Amino acid sequence: MAVAFYPGSFDPFHLGHLDVVEQAVALFGDLVIGVMHNPDKPSGMFSPAERADLVRQSVAHLGKKVCVETYGGLTVEAASKASASFMIKSARTGGDFEVEQQMAQTNHGASGIETVLLFSRPEHSFISSRYIRQFVGFSGTNAKPMVSAPVLKALIAKQGNAKQKPGAK
Repeated sequence: MAVAFYPGSFDPFHLGHLDVVEQAVALFGDLVIGVMHNPDKPSGMFSPAERADLVRQSVAHLGKKVCVETYGGLTVEAASKASASFMIKSARTGGDFEVEQQMAQTNHGASGIETVLLFSRPEHSFISSRYIRQFVGFSGTNAKPMVSAPVLKALIAKQGNAKQKPGAK
């Protein structure tokens, strides 16, 4: 089977991501999850190393079929370095689809790597890392229905640490 590469910031990794990972493993067998640091995005809740560790814990049930790596720079270069023949992407909205389509065509032109677009199951399609960060950071809303147990534990710890900082609510 071919190696596939699933890139993302995964800040935090959620059940929609996990659903896509499980589909990709079923289709391709071997999957490299690339946890990226995007300097164009503001720093998130977790460092790249923390995110990679949370992804590893969340996909542990898939065994050696999944490898998690961190990277910076171009995604297509990280996919090539991982010897991937396919890049896995996902989209929730029409706007996401348009962006992913253009990126897939650009990446294929530059590297020959094909992009496969997978969709999370309907029960996970509303989940967004950005909203999880906002819910947990501002309101303390329980993210349990949206994340794996290791991620939930880390979110709770981050929330507790934020409350202990001077000036925090």
